[in-house]
Amino acid sequence: MKNMSKMKRLSLFLLILIQIFPVFANGKKDDTPKPIAFDETWGYVTMANAGAYRDDLPLTDVCYFAADVNCYGELIDVPDINKIPVTGKRRHLTFICDSKSLTHFVLSPEYLVRASIIEQLMEAVEPFDGLNIDLEQVPLRDRNYFLSFVAEMKSRLPGKIISVCVPGRTRRLRDEVFPYAELSALCDRVFIMAYDEHWSGSKPGPVSSVEWCSEVMAYAKKSIPEEKIIMGIPFYGRTWADKKTSGAWTFSSAQTLMEENNVENLEYENGIPKFSYTTEVTVTGFLNDMNSVHKLASEYKKNGINRIGYWRIGQEDPAVWDYLIIKD
Repeated sequence: MKNMSKMKRLSLFLLILIQIFPVFANGKKDDTPKPIAFDETWGYVTMANAGAYRDDLPLTDVCYFAADVNCYGELIDVPDINKIPVTGKRRHLTFICDSKSLTHFVLSPEYLVRASIIEQLMEAVEPFDGLNIDLEQVPLRDRNYFLSFVAEMKSRLPGKIISVCVPGRTRRLRDEVFPYAELSALCDRVFIMAYDEHWSGSKPGPVSSVEWCSEVMAYAKKSIPEEKIIMGIPFYGRTWADKKTSGAWTFSSAQTLMEENNVENLEYENGIPKFSYTTEVTVTGFLNDMNSVHKLASEYKKNGINRIGYWRIGQEDPAVWDYLIIKD
C-alpha cells in the first residue's frame, strides 16, 4: 500500500507537469507560429502581375503599382483600377519616377513639369482612395521641393489618404533627403521600406534581418507618430555569386582572364577571336519564407506596431496568409 501511494503521487505529479508544460507530452516544443492580427495590412500589386492578387487576401489596403513619368513630363502607365477588382479594401494609386534627373524636373517649381504632373495626378487618383508617393530618386538639393510636393498633394486632395514611401533608416543622415519627422507631419501614412539591408552590390546577407529591422523600427518610433507608421516587409530574396563571368574587357585583361582559366587556343569566327572556358561559381542566396516573415511581423507587433505592408503580392510564401491577419 505504501508503494501504491508513492506511485499515485508520482502519477499525479507527472500529470500536472504535462498540463503545465505540454512539451513533455509529445517530447518536443510546439514551434507552430500563432496568427498575428494587425489594424492595417498594405500590399503592393503590379499591373504586370495583377493575376497574383486574390480578393480574399487579408489586406486592408491595396497599392496599384505604378504611374510613372516619361521624358516629356507626362504621366504614363496609370494603373487601370478595373483591372484588379477589389472589394472591402482601400485602393491607392502609387506614383513613381525612377530617374533622378526626371525627378528633379517633377519636383522643382522652376519648371512647368511640376504643375502639370500635379494636375495629371489629381485626375488619375480620382477613382482611388489614396495616393502613394514612392519617389526614391530625389536629388539632395531637391529635398525641400520634395517636402513641398507632398504638402501640396495633401492640400489639393482633401479626403484622399496621402502616403509616402521612405527608405529604412537606423538614424538620421547628415544630408537626409527623406526626413521622417518632417514628412510624417505632411501626410497620413509613412511606408518604411525596411528592406535591402543587403542589396545586389553588397556582400551577401539577408534582405531584412530582424536585428536591423528592429533598429529601423526604433528610429521610426522616435520620429513618426505610431498611428502613421507602416513597417514594410519584403517577400523577396536575393542571390550573390562569388565570381563575375560577364563584362567588357580590355585586351590585356582578356589575356589575363584566358591565362587564369587555362585557355590555350583562340578560335576565329568570321575573323573575330573567340574563346570559351568552364568555371565554377558559388552562389549564396537569402530568401524570405513564412517563418522569417512571421518573425519580422512578431517583432513589430510586440513593439506596438499595428500597421505593416508587403512588397509585393505574388512574391510571397503562400503560407504567410495563414498567420498574418486583420484585427477584427
